[in-house]
Amino acid sequence: MPAKRELTMRQIRQMLRLARDGVSAREIGRTLGVARSTIQDNLKRASTAGLAWPLAGDLTDAVLEQRLFAHAGVRRGFRRRREPDWASLACELKRPGVNLMVLWEEYRAVHPEGYGYSRFCDLFREFDRRLSPTMRQDHPAGDPAGHFKFLRVWSVKFLHPRGRTRDC
Repeated sequence: MPAKRELTMRQIRQMLRLARDGVSAREIGRTLGVARSTIQDNLKRASTAGLAWPLAGDLTDAVLEQRLFAHAGVRRGFRRRREPDWASLACELKRPGVNLMVLWEEYRAVHPEGYGYSRFCDLFREFDRRLSPTMRQDHPAGDPAGHFKFLRVWSVKFLHPRGRTRDC
């Protein structure tokens, strides 16, 4: 049996009906093709949400899902611990001699209850993945090649077999 798989709303309704009829979690799991622990978890969610069979007729799938899974974990976009300014850390990381360990130690010195090193690194990598690798450049009108001036740092000479040289 697959373990901890999501149930469809139809399966959740059937699970509640079977549970009201006194069928065991193991039998409900066999009937629906899911693990017993998944059934127990969903029955616990239903009892916490105050749901029992028969469900109200106006209870849509969206409302049922909201009532069952509204408080699963932490709200999206909300972290429990104080986070550093990831953008400034990304800039600091470009300096010589600075690595994630140094930045994490500074972070923990200021926030002792903050993230551990591995979570800190995971969150930084998540932030870093969202950064755009493009480089935006402003150049005034009428100066179309102005933004390419930085490309020529040194010149390379091409030596022709006849002794002539030219810039490449």
